[in-house]
Amino acid sequence: LFRSDVARRISAANPDLLLVVDADTGYGNALNTVRTTELWQAAGASGLFLEDQVWPKRCGHMAGKQVIATDEWLSKLRAAVRTAQGSSDPLYVTARTDARAAVNMAEALERGRMARDTGVDAVFVEAPESVAEFEQIAAALPDVTLVANMVETGKSPLLTPAELADLGFRFVISPLSVLFAMVKAATGAIDTLKAEGSLRNHLPTLIDFASFGQLVDLDAHYAAEAQFRS
Repeated sequence: LFRSDVARRISAANPDLLLVVDADTGYGNALNTVRTTELWQAAGASGLFLEDQVWPKRCGHMAGKQVIATDEWLSKLRAAVRTAQGSSDPLYVTARTDARAAVNMAEALERGRMARDTGVDAVFVEAPESVAEFEQIAAALPDVTLVANMVETGKSPLLTPAELADLGFRFVISPLSVLFAMVKAATGAIDTLKAEGSLRNHLPTLIDFASFGQLVDLDAHYAAEAQFRS
């Protein structure tokens, strides 16, 4: 519910945005997945990812991942596809498998083929560890949109969208780029405050107050506040 609420607020603020929301494992069985898909649709999402990890799941580039039985995952994919396609504004359903790390590449490719046959829009074989593995995935699944996850310093080689397109991948995500940059900047600022007590000599590393006000549309808030003054 929390994630669908966040999606709803993002969609309301950016109505022209094509918003893909991670549905993790569907949060239960096939019936729970139907409910999750309906929530994502009601929130204004354009698509979802649905994966085969054991819950609670881990980041796709972490160690120790486990996957559920193939039949259980496929039942959830069929539930998502049927629900998504039954809407007047269908969701784009991506099937993600983490079997490459949890089992082996052969299992991941077989799951990818079976997922494709459920009618999903895209297949996401998570965390290939070389360009050769990207090529292997593309060769095994030539007739469906393929997803590549670019996690800086993760398990996969870091490739550009153009390089990935040449390999056969059309759907590219960079889910942690901004978070990693923010954490680096924040920890740097904290270290400077510890050492110097002030960022006075490091202002170029910060956004200035006026620019931040423009970013959050502070003038609009001031104008709304003024309406209620006596």
